[in-house]
Amino acid sequence: MTDGPRDMKRLIAFQGALGAYSNLACRHAYPEMEPLPCETFEDTFAAARESRADLAMIPIENSVAGRVADIHHLLPGSGLHIVAEHFQRVNHCLLAPKGASLAGLKTVASHIHALSQCRNLIREMGLKPLVRADTAGAAAEIAEKGDKTTAAIASSLAAEIYGLAILRENIEDAEHNTTRFIIMAREPIDVDAAAGPVITSFVFRVRSVPAALYKALGGFATNGVNITKLESYITDGSFAVAQFYADIEGHPDERPVRLALEELSFFSREVRILGVYPAHAHRSGRD
Repeated sequence: MTDGPRDMKRLIAFQGALGAYSNLACRHAYPEMEPLPCETFEDTFAAARESRADLAMIPIENSVAGRVADIHHLLPGSGLHIVAEHFQRVNHCLLAPKGASLAGLKTVASHIHALSQCRNLIREMGLKPLVRADTAGAAAEIAEKGDKTTAAIASSLAAEIYGLAILRENIEDAEHNTTRFIIMAREPIDVDAAAGPVITSFVFRVRSVPAALYKALGGFATNGVNITKLESYITDGSFAVAQFYADIEGHPDERPVRLALEELSFFSREVRILGVYPAHAHRSGRD
């Protein structure tokens, strides 16, 4: 998928530092690819769009924290296509410099979502939470400072990369803590509708008038098409037009999906398909 020759492994871009959960997702989903850390989500999209990476691993929602901020705004203008999805179980670890003990800890640093997902442990140990930009960055910081009174909440991969000790594993409050990622590329893939379960992702806009969304989505109900995700957000600042992101089960070539999308187009200002790709095994409990 790379434009032009490259002497190294194929690259997959992700947002965050090495050791981030997005890095872990890259390792699990594409172990043969080399991870390319990027500072922001905009940089991650650009790396794939500008051929500096072959794919981009983008977190879109978490079973505890909900949707990932900004992603839905960035997707339509990314110039990329969704080609796959990946569900990554989030197993938070309490990391500290080697030689540190649980009894000696006073503070814990991590991303705000990771801190909120480990409230029980933080309260139980009486630790002061410190908000950082990302989990892996927090791990790198405490490794550099070597302060044995400060821990980080991050992945086991971060412990491996930054030479930290794992004091506690699986410290998250919810056992189901899972992040869904979408994998994006410059070109769409050709998915066989008969090969297995397929997900179609798209965005659409409706006028902010009574029953607009009801009419736009009516075709999915009458044609028996399951909507697995629906998110709304304002795009132009006027609060007059809402844009929606949706995932549905099925392929646009299948008659029920085709009819539903046709009805959606009739009642919408714009419909744009972002990707048609195989459903991950996690959806059916097969992973």
